[in-house]
Amino acid sequence: MNRWKTVIVALAVTLPSGVLPAAVLPAGALPTGALPAAAARSAAPPIENGETQPVYSRADALTETVFVEVAGVDSDADGRPDRVAVDIMRPKETASGLKVPVIMEASPYYAGGNDVANHVVDLDGSDPAGMEYRRNKFNDLRDEMFGVDGSDVNRAAAPPFRGYYDNYFVPRGYAIALVENLGSGRATGCPTTGLANETAGPKAAIDWLNGRARGFDAAGNEITAGWSTGNVGMIGVSYNGTLPNAVAATGVEGLKAIVPIAAISSWYDYYRANGGVLAPGGYQGEDADVLARYVLTRENAEQTCGALMDRIEQDQDRVTGDYSKFWDERNYLNDVRKVRAAVFLVHGLNDWNVKTKQAVQWWDALAKRDVPRKIWLHQGAHFNPFSFAGRNAEWLRQLHRWFDFHLYGLRNGIMDEPQADVESGPGQWARHASWPLPGTRDARLHLAAGKDGRNGTLSEDRPRDRPVESFVDQSARTAEQLAENAEATDPNRLAYLTAPLSRDARLSGTPKVAVSAAFEGGRSPYLTALLVDYGTDARAYGDVVYGDTQVCYGQGVPGDTGCARLAEHRTVTAPYKIITRGWLDVRNRDSASETELLREGRFYDFRFDLQPNDYVVKAGHRIGVVLASTDRDFTLRLPPGTGVSVEPGSSSIILPIVGGRSALR
Repeated sequence: MNRWKTVIVALAVTLPSGVLPAAVLPAGALPTGALPAAAARSAAPPIENGETQPVYSRADALTETVFVEVAGVDSDADGRPDRVAVDIMRPKETASGLKVPVIMEASPYYAGGNDVANHVVDLDGSDPAGMEYRRNKFNDLRDEMFGVDGSDVNRAAAPPFRGYYDNYFVPRGYAIALVENLGSGRATGCPTTGLANETAGPKAAIDWLNGRARGFDAAGNEITAGWSTGNVGMIGVSYNGTLPNAVAATGVEGLKAIVPIAAISSWYDYYRANGGVLAPGGYQGEDADVLARYVLTRENAEQTCGALMDRIEQDQDRVTGDYSKFWDERNYLNDVRKVRAAVFLVHGLNDWNVKTKQAVQWWDALAKRDVPRKIWLHQGAHFNPFSFAGRNAEWLRQLHRWFDFHLYGLRNGIMDEPQADVESGPGQWARHASWPLPGTRDARLHLAAGKDGRNGTLSEDRPRDRPVESFVDQSARTAEQLAENAEATDPNRLAYLTAPLSRDARLSGTPKVAVSAAFEGGRSPYLTALLVDYGTDARAYGDVVYGDTQVCYGQGVPGDTGCARLAEHRTVTAPYKIITRGWLDVRNRDSASETELLREGRFYDFRFDLQPNDYVVKAGHRIGVVLASTDRDFTLRLPPGTGVSVEPGSSSIILPIVGGRSALR
């Protein structure tokens, strides 16, 4: 058991319902029931400029651990309801009658993760052991999720309240609740990578905060949350941000607002794309079973949940890649109609781990139902915006007002501000009434075959002739290597470029491609489309550099300074950048749910979306479309040799451009 867990469990409540033991009260405090009636009344924290003020002590805050029963869920089949472990920090005044709302972060990562080998993706046999893909995911994502505080303390040995939520919000009259979700750490049950049992864990914690679920201390005594107003906000990055989406889609009463950062809305779109097996960027070979095994850190893990892990591996289907019941049960869009909570959505435009489609399809579905919402789109990758230098103060201002409005009911104007904050280039932020940006209209560009041994063209004019061009699939070169040379043709891809633009053109939304193509020979079923900005410039690609200067967000305590180092975008000057990309398993040309074999050499019309983006192509640059088959960093890698013939005259791309076609002239 991790050291901080031992400490928290030792502090668990052992007295009757609703009463904290003297051991966890600050010096001089009295147990509930010994105070005058006047001191037991609830009071809101002082308000200035429409914001709660930092008047409560982080150093004197109370901590406790509650094991909340997840009624009706027994995912480990032990005959008892599953339980989640909830670490809580709240102002000491809550022991004297103060009632406060709760900011909750649920996670399967608090206990770290296991070493799990990813699936083999080199199906030509060049890497039969799959060892190239063995990665410790939590170590890779730790800084993006929790920030960099300058210390070298190992996460497993650190206090549970890492990050800035406790330092910033507890003094402002909030409680912080960290939910260790099913199958991880001190929780029971089994992880399932997105099934309803995982959603039920933090939902039960919200129910407990509202008096609708049972909670227990480490000794088994039932306790209640009499200090809670019942108003809850959820926040988190990555998996921790996905759980707010999932819980909001249950419509649970008491969840007033969520902040999903780099979050998933459909697990199929995390591990698949249009019928094809696909990897999250940076984790080639990962799949639902790998992630479930990774976060399976509870006691007796393999003995209790091993059979379920095996079923996940079988049912996820890495052969056809089809959308199935397995994936439909992990699609939160199915229940978006139930969402009551306001949604503050945050995503990186260079996030190829949790791709931008996850945010945009959720955003669009919420918009159709007029759910109160805001959106931040930044030039980072899989990243928490509180770490951005030059923008973290504005992030905290908006986040603070967001929770004050929805959890305290303060009329502070946050919902009257522009709906979208978008970073169009490194450090180039602007606020907009909505997203996609107002004035965005579709512009169709047609592909035309190259002449005299050159690459093809891309323009508004539809070519009259119908020549056929072809390329041969390979799996050794990356998409970047295939796209890098705008002048030369290449036997392993086709490229089509506009003339240099006369003015800046801004893409805002989801590009869509239509390709007339035929496949023959080989085994690769993939068709990959890349949208490329050709022109030398210094651009952000998602990497950041942390500076030495620390910014402190609130009160620090021993072992938790409340400070963090801030990050700047690392820019790279290069002659091109892949703006976005998309993939299709051509056997799923009509439906992601159904594999249909192709007739060799026959031309079909293939239509699919690229990942959404917001991007400015500068004047003098050219827009390019590159067609390939295998995308080495994302798709399975089958034996090379598939021949792909394309009819450019029957192919096109639709770009969502601010100002429409006229902006491209």
